[in-house]
Amino acid sequence: MAMSKREETIWKEIQAFEESILQYETNDFVNVYNNWTDQALSLVPEPAAELFFNKLDTWLFHLNSLIQGTQIQNDAREQILVTGRIFNESIQSIQDLRQLNADQLKYIAEQHASRHRLYSFLQGGITGTGQALILSTDFLAMLVLNLRAVQLTAMSYGYDVQIPFEMMTSLKVFHAATLPARLKGEGWNELMKDLEVNHHDSYFYGGNEQLTNVHWLEEPLKQLVKVFFIASFSRKTLSRIPLLSMGIGAVSNYRYTRKVTEFASRYYQYRYLLDKYSAQ
Repeated sequence: MAMSKREETIWKEIQAFEESILQYETNDFVNVYNNWTDQALSLVPEPAAELFFNKLDTWLFHLNSLIQGTQIQNDAREQILVTGRIFNESIQSIQDLRQLNADQLKYIAEQHASRHRLYSFLQGGITGTGQALILSTDFLAMLVLNLRAVQLTAMSYGYDVQIPFEMMTSLKVFHAATLPARLKGEGWNELMKDLEVNHHDSYFYGGNEQLTNVHWLEEPLKQLVKVFFIASFSRKTLSRIPLLSMGIGAVSNYRYTRKVTEFASRYYQYRYLLDKYSAQ
């Protein structure tokens, strides 16, 4: 069976997205910044760095598992199924959602993605007030929001993150989505390699479970720079409201989540179409 015209359009959009991240070119300023961060991070002794990143990977895995088991995530899971039954009343499980067409799945996923972009915008605005406690928890809050957004995107396209393979894959998608722009293509290619081996209803994840490295830290460092600017500008107020720092926080967090949700949506659209037509 051939793809419908609408599926062909979505497939072309995925290919255009893939091409954009694989052919990304940095400018001189970005190159200078990248060289500076590489040199700074290379000063860390290798054994200490390896231990740190192993601990960080473990922490991210447990955080991802914790989010997946929360009541709010279970409620969102049920809401996804309820929305799916609007289109097909026979849907009983997350996997059944793959009976829907691509636009119906995109509609469900976009509902949750847009909601999380709004949450990030509001959270960034609150961070921008410059309160010390809120500033100190901004990075953790962004991790939780965006890990949750990826999980919901996966479920919206019919991939149940309660299955070990899908839970680990969602973490790998989050990792690739949060890599620096010049490295996103490599993250995408690694996800594609995983699918070559495991794309038909695998239960356990058998690929490389290493996630973080010195390059992944570039994005957290940018978040720290954002916090520095917020702290610097939060004293500049208009009618006692630090509008400038609130704007920095809101826009920065919104763009971060938009980037993550777009990447996750493209990946799971690809999975959906690949599984639909390779199984025939």
